[in-house]
Amino acid sequence: MNSLLLRPLPTATTSGSLVGRVSPAAPRRPGAVAWPRDGRCRRGGVAAAGAWMEEAGTAVLQEAARRNPALSESYRPAGLPRPNGTVLEAQGRVCTGPEQTRPLGEEQAMRVLDTILRSATGELKDEPVSSAQLGAFFAGMTIRANCFPEATQWSEGERRAMSLFWPRLVHVLPPEVKFIADPEGTIMGANGLTGPRYIGQGTAEMRLVGALREVLAGGHLGYEEVQCVLKDVLPVGSMGASSPSVNEALLAAFLIGQRMNRETDRELKGYCLAFDDELGPPPIADVNSLTHYGEPYDGNTRFFRSTLFVAAVRACYGEACLLHGVEWMPPKGGITEGQMLKFMGANTHLSPTQAKTLLEDKDTGFAYLNLQEACPPLHSIIGLREHIKKRPPLATSEKVQQFVRARGRESMVAGFYHVGYEDPLLMLMRRRTVHAGLVVKGEEGALSLTTKERSAHASKGIPVNHCSGFRTPSSANFSETDGISRESFRVAVNAQELGFKSTGTPRTDKSVLKNLELGLSALGGDKGPAYDRIVLNAAMADHLLGCSGAQDINSALDRAREAIDSGNALRRLMNYIKISHKVS
Repeated sequence: MNSLLLRPLPTATTSGSLVGRVSPAAPRRPGAVAWPRDGRCRRGGVAAAGAWMEEAGTAVLQEAARRNPALSESYRPAGLPRPNGTVLEAQGRVCTGPEQTRPLGEEQAMRVLDTILRSATGELKDEPVSSAQLGAFFAGMTIRANCFPEATQWSEGERRAMSLFWPRLVHVLPPEVKFIADPEGTIMGANGLTGPRYIGQGTAEMRLVGALREVLAGGHLGYEEVQCVLKDVLPVGSMGASSPSVNEALLAAFLIGQRMNRETDRELKGYCLAFDDELGPPPIADVNSLTHYGEPYDGNTRFFRSTLFVAAVRACYGEACLLHGVEWMPPKGGITEGQMLKFMGANTHLSPTQAKTLLEDKDTGFAYLNLQEACPPLHSIIGLREHIKKRPPLATSEKVQQFVRARGRESMVAGFYHVGYEDPLLMLMRRRTVHAGLVVKGEEGALSLTTKERSAHASKGIPVNHCSGFRTPSSANFSETDGISRESFRVAVNAQELGFKSTGTPRTDKSVLKNLELGLSALGGDKGPAYDRIVLNAAMADHLLGCSGAQDINSALDRAREAIDSGNALRRLMNYIKISHKVS
């Protein structure tokens, strides 16, 4: 890959190599925070670690005991009805892209349709099929029948199962589901007459039905049309509410249908910008540099998630960081920054104005915003998203939000996994008119670059540690797009060329406590895989975004290490826990 880094990355053979500077198994420095298996934190002699033990350690362990086991699943909102497992498994196969869809075999199709029939007749009291599931499943079936390539259209088994069950389902399914299953009366034959006549109830639902007809036919919508639909139907009531603002089957069909059709840039911009003014103009933080972090909202389920600790490091030298997300989000339901901060006792329900205050505070310099406060309409459909199974377009657009602006320079960073979403994310960042944008294929599709050497047998496609983006040029050699001067870059980061030893990424397996053990120990000075990842991710963000003082990658790495080894990063994280409860 071609690299347009501000300065070429050094190799192990160049004079600028960092080989030897990273000590993968160095002895713990005095005062480092240690987390033995019994969960008790040992204190050394340095003030930073001692202060952490006295001021925060007890609270962390008490919270761990209260929420035992400290797994990410425990943060799933209480009261959300769970989807039917049989139908949800089928949705995972048929509610995806033209190449990724896996048609159901006859046995599974029969089982799924029988489950839907028994639920519709009231037989499944304990695990009914929700309205949102019905909408998503039949939207997937309809789009596949209408416009998918032959290989991912209905299988013969699906056809036989539908021909057997549909004559019975048509008598028990609600009209909106029959519309989704056959909107133009061309799929189910004589038993598909409801669709062409269906218009919905109320102005908002009628507009949604009109847009959904286009989506179910494999078509696309304009920017304004997407925005109008979203503003009409959101926020929704809680799942199962007696009077939701719009029928959940229709909304679920719309969201999954847009993703199955592969959203256009216009559609993604509609999702991204629809609620920018929901709370009025965003507050403007008096900081010289602000980075907006767009981690996948559904978290990590396997590997160490480093961004919270990276933000504390970068804040030490004036790179303010705004994190945003939710405590829990499907489909992965993994570890999030909101979970970790709540676990440690921080206030995770700040307003954008309060986040602005924390960004400006000389003792913190970073902030976290929960979507519940930052954008209530989007937060309102977390339950519905669990019932549609696959990620909707919002899973892309929510990573590119600007809930707080800055007086100075602004940058954005977002993670991605699937091929096809790198350029759309950069497009959305450019639409935000930030000075620099960076998309990262980190581990689990998140932002964390790894120090693990890429295997010769790694799967083909975009490799982990792939980065691309744009930044304000430092010279006259740049391209102009949309009237804004930018230079683009594309690079695969090789940690070994920067002197890091290849190490496997620490596993957390949905344990919030384990992720905190790793991160806090690293900020306390423990050298090892977690420490190296925090340093690498902080320095590479500084370098690739073109931040002040990071043009030389060696200097950027040294600066990140100093922020940790001095105890400053740990102090800032502990300060955040206290100050987050005091901001007004």
